[in-house]
Amino acid sequence: MRHLITGGAGFIGSHLAEMLIAAGDEVHVIDDLSTGRLDNLASVRSEAGFSLDIESLAAGPTLEARVEWADIVHHLAAVVGVRRILQRPLETLQTNIHGTEYVLDAASRHGTRVMIASTSEVYGKSPELPFEEDGDLTIGPTSKCRWGYAASKIMDEFLALSTFEEKRLPVTVARLFNTVGPRQVAHYGMVLPTFVKQALAGDPIPVHGSGEQTRCFSSVHDVIRCWDAIARSSRTVGQVYNIGSDDEISITNLAILVREVCNSGSAIERIPYEVAYPTGFEDMPRRVPSLSKLEAEIGFRPLTSAREIVELVVEYERDAEFVPG
Repeated sequence: MRHLITGGAGFIGSHLAEMLIAAGDEVHVIDDLSTGRLDNLASVRSEAGFSLDIESLAAGPTLEARVEWADIVHHLAAVVGVRRILQRPLETLQTNIHGTEYVLDAASRHGTRVMIASTSEVYGKSPELPFEEDGDLTIGPTSKCRWGYAASKIMDEFLALSTFEEKRLPVTVARLFNTVGPRQVAHYGMVLPTFVKQALAGDPIPVHGSGEQTRCFSSVHDVIRCWDAIARSSRTVGQVYNIGSDDEISITNLAILVREVCNSGSAIERIPYEVAYPTGFEDMPRRVPSLSKLEAEIGFRPLTSAREIVELVVEYERDAEFVPG
């Protein structure tokens, strides 16, 4: 198969590219490198089946040609990370919504299969746990830009599913839950690489809020395996799926686990939300996916435990410390 990955130099996209190339498929990446890194693609850039455009999705002729070439588009390009979203709320909305528009418009002209990356953020403050794909979405007020990212991804989903309904374009939406693993960077507020870097340096590990809030962290390797299975199934067209783990861990316990795996003496430093973020920041106490629909469709269960994920990230960060330059 021929795969186009938008945002393919990013954390998830680069792992997906590696897996697809290893399977013998052809991969083309479009990435403007605003958050992606060429280093992420080091293992595939010399492969005969791999090619790359360093372009924005707004570069119409490039996107059009690549969508026409592809059998499937994996749309992963987006503004991500709490810190970046809060700093650049307008960019978040414009990049996420317009990027999805460009991809769907081009795919509609060529009938190309599309996978759309959405997020657990769309569930917002919903109290109905675990989150089910057909459940209500409850986000906060427009006066709090923290919810702009969730709103942009909700619009992406509406655009995708409306294109399926009106134009019969084969589209699937995947809501990703806290995907973590090697190559994820701490720059944009990503919690696990931040914790690991601090622990390896012996510096305090910053836990925002009470630390009692829980998340379900998913190995990027589990996520891309699941993503690929959904993408290759015709039964998933026009559907929305949660992808992730349903194994909860509190942020405090994650910090303790990271400290233990790193054999670090770092203190755990609790930082109030009002210090860490702009006034009025809101967070969710729990975020747990229902995986029933996913299991019924493709038999997916996450394989990697929280400890194993932390060990992989620690190993990666330790190796990165000894890379020259």
